[in-house]
Amino acid sequence: MAKNHGPILKRCRSLDIDPTYLGYSKKSKKASKKNHKKVSEYGLQLKEKQKTKFIYGVLEKQFRKYFEMASNKKGITGTNLLQILESRLDNVVFRLGFAMTRPQARQLVTHGNFAVNGKKVDIASYLVKPGDVVSVLENKKDNPVIKESVEKTAGLAIPEWLDLDVKNLSAKVVRVVNREEIDIPVEEHLIVELYSK
Repeated sequence: MAKNHGPILKRCRSLDIDPTYLGYSKKSKKASKKNHKKVSEYGLQLKEKQKTKFIYGVLEKQFRKYFEMASNKKGITGTNLLQILESRLDNVVFRLGFAMTRPQARQLVTHGNFAVNGKKVDIASYLVKPGDVVSVLENKKDNPVIKESVEKTAGLAIPEWLDLDVKNLSAKVVRVVNREEIDIPVEEHLIVELYSK
């Protein structure tokens, strides 16, 4: 599995992303230097794409595939794209508080800790749909990473499109996420413009 090994905080700084969107609370010590160079339209579009790929931990080939899926669906392409990214299993695990960070969620999924509708799924990019039940596998409920994450995220708001049963470490995907519920700082229309060239 390909990974981006660059230091996460440094990458957040270069893309102007608050690390909390990836689940990291610590702020970078270095103040980000404001770049007063005028950025071209293409530069802005490219940055939004890089930002989105980085937040969700998706590489170019897969991101392009998601974009094609989004443009073939009814509705607004940019919104469709974000809805697809939100429905990735690793993102759902992060949103439910079963992992502290998105990269940790990805790792927990690939190490086979979760099931969808009772069947083990170890593919981080697996796309859940309304009606699906995501749960921690019975023999993984004592996983210290998951237990610690659940304790630390207790009391934090779970998105309304997910119905969490914290006692059983499972959740139902109630519906597709609405655009206004997606809290990442991305102007997705710029990504659409970039790919539409």
